[in-house]
Amino acid sequence: MSGTVYTETTIFAAPEAFVAEAPYQLIIVTLDEGGRATGRVSGGHVSIGDRVRVKETRNGVPWFEGIL
Repeated sequence: MSGTVYTETTIFAAPEAFVAEAPYQLIIVTLDEGGRATGRVSGGHVSIGDRVRVKETRNGVPWFEGIL
């Protein structure tokens, strides 16, 4: 699954379950196959308009990585 970053935000004040992971980036991706998906970013930072693809899924959440 791949697509283009529609929007992004960095979470600094995380919910209790994710405090140890903060700061982390959340993104909404416009998928090439249609629709949008919300996920996390694995390794590095992405910006609006960047191309990304799913690297893995953890607990039903897609983790995206940038496509160079």
